[in-house]
Amino acid sequence: MSGISYAVFLSYASQDAEAAQRICQALRAADIEVFLDQSGLRGGDAWDQKIRHEIHDCALFIPVISASTASRREGYFRLEWDLADQRSHMMARDSAFIVPVSLDATPGAGTDVPESFHRVQWTRLPAGETPPAFVERIKRLLSPELSQNPTGTASTRSLAPATVWFRLRACEASTGPLDALQYHL
Repeated sequence: MSGISYAVFLSYASQDAEAAQRICQALRAADIEVFLDQSGLRGGDAWDQKIRHEIHDCALFIPVISASTASRREGYFRLEWDLADQRSHMMARDSAFIVPVSLDATPGAGTDVPESFHRVQWTRLPAGETPPAFVERIKRLLSPELSQNPTGTASTRSLAPATVWFRLRACEASTGPLDALQYHL
């Protein structure tokens, strides 16, 4: 198994592979390290162990939620979601870790996702179209300057897990849901 750990873990159902690939490409174009099973697994990798390692070590976990995930009662993505949820229980409540993305009109409330996904704001990326504002949001969450402790001294840890002291509010913009982001520092 490789010693590389990715900053972002992108988790999705196989039916949403094209949309997940679009999100991944947008993040990678901004020099963000993304684990996507299509490109993160190599021949000979113990894939289950590799995926568990990446979820354990990533700075941000992005579950891709859609009608496909809502309709599936079983799938490996559900194990990934549960592993990320379990990890989130060991983190401070104000630590940014889970960044849910919805590809369609799947509602946040009433959707069968782990409880930790309901505690944070979801971002709508229809069909995986990824606006620059979302990419900037992820970059800010990964920024070492934002991972300082409250006294202002820099953390000595690497990017995982990201500790960030702000919240996201998704606003309705004239272009549709999402795409105005407001940061509170």
